[in-house]
Amino acid sequence: MPVPFHPTPHSGYHWDGSARRFFEGWYYRVTLPDWGESFAFMYAIEDPVGGQPYSGGSAQILGVGDRYFWRSLPDVRGFWAWREALGVGHWRQTNMQADLRQAPGYLEPEVFDRQIMEGYQATATWHQGKFRDPGSGEWVRWQYAIQPWSGWGDRDRPSQSTAGILSQLQIFEPGWQILMAHGLASGWIEWQGQRYTFEDAPAYSEKNWGGAFPQRWFWINCNAFSGEPDLALTAGGGKRRVLGWMESVAMVGIHHRGKFYEFVPWNAEVHWDIAAWGAWRMTATNAHYQVELVGKCDRPGTLVRTPTAQGMVFCCRDTTHGGLTLTLKDRQGRLVLQAQSSLGGLEVGGVEVDEKGVWQGSWVR
Repeated sequence: MPVPFHPTPHSGYHWDGSARRFFEGWYYRVTLPDWGESFAFMYAIEDPVGGQPYSGGSAQILGVGDRYFWRSLPDVRGFWAWREALGVGHWRQTNMQADLRQAPGYLEPEVFDRQIMEGYQATATWHQGKFRDPGSGEWVRWQYAIQPWSGWGDRDRPSQSTAGILSQLQIFEPGWQILMAHGLASGWIEWQGQRYTFEDAPAYSEKNWGGAFPQRWFWINCNAFSGEPDLALTAGGGKRRVLGWMESVAMVGIHHRGKFYEFVPWNAEVHWDIAAWGAWRMTATNAHYQVELVGKCDRPGTLVRTPTAQGMVFCCRDTTHGGLTLTLKDRQGRLVLQAQSSLGGLEVGGVEVDEKGVWQGSWVR
C-alpha cells in the first residue's frame, strides 16, 4: 500500500493579481485499460484580472477515440482557485437565484451537482464537472475520487519541484509542475451517451503557468504499462524563457515502485529526436542510469487549443493512444526495467508549428 502522499510544490494558484499577461492551466487524465481508452481534461484561465482581450477560461476534453470537446468559460468572475493547495474550478452557469448567488468556490459534490448547471471543480482528491455541447446537445459529465500515490520524487520523501529548486524563484516562463505522477481514480464519466464506471484506474495531473508562452514543445506520459501497475513516466522538452532569453531543455522522470529516476539538465545528458508527428525518441544518461523512450502513433492525432500571446489557439497535436516502450538500464548496461504500453500520451506543439499543428522536419538535439 502507498505511504501518505506528499503534496507537490506549486500546487496552488500563481496569479499575483496584476494586469500583466498571464495564464494558468491544469491537466487531469484518467486511463481506462479495460476499454483501451483515456479521458484527458484540460482547463485554463487567461488574464484573470478581467476586461482584457483574452480574459476568460476554457475546458477541453480529449475523450474516447481522441475525440475532442471544447467549452469556453468567458466570465472570469466564475473562476476560483486555492492559493495554498490544489483546488480550481469555474462555473459557467448556475441555477442559483441572483439574490442568493454566492462567490464561486469549492462545493460539496451533492451541492455542485444540484446548483451548477455547467462547470467543473478539481482538487488533489476529487474531480467533477458537466458541460453541454451546444452543437449536438449532448452532455459530458464526470465525478471521480482520486487516491494520490506518487507526487514528484521518491514516495517516502517530500515531493520536488519538477523544474528544480530554481523554479521557486519564478524565473522560468512558463512554469511546469507534475502535480501527481501516479494515482488511482474511482468513479464514472458519461461521454456520448455512455457511462464509463471505473475503480482504481490510473490517474495523473499536472499544471503550467506564466506570462510568456512556449515556442515549441513535446510531451510523453504514461502510467498504464502492461504488467506494471506501479510505474509512471512523464517526459518532455521545449523552448522556454529564462530571464528574457530562450533555451531548449528536456527531462525524463520515472516513478517505479516508490523509487524515482530523474534525468534533468542539471544531473543528466538528455537527447531527443521528435518527428513532426508520429515518432518520439529520447535518450538520457545520469551518473547511475540510462534510459531510452520510443513512442509511436499511426493515428492522425487531435488538435487541441493552448494558451499563446494571441489567446487560446490550435497549436498542439495530441493522442492518448500512443505506443510506448521504456527501457531503463544501469551504467553497466544491466537491465533495470523494460515496459510497454499502447495507451501512452504523446504530444507536439508550439507557435512554431504550422496550421496542421506540426513543425517541419524533425526536432533533434
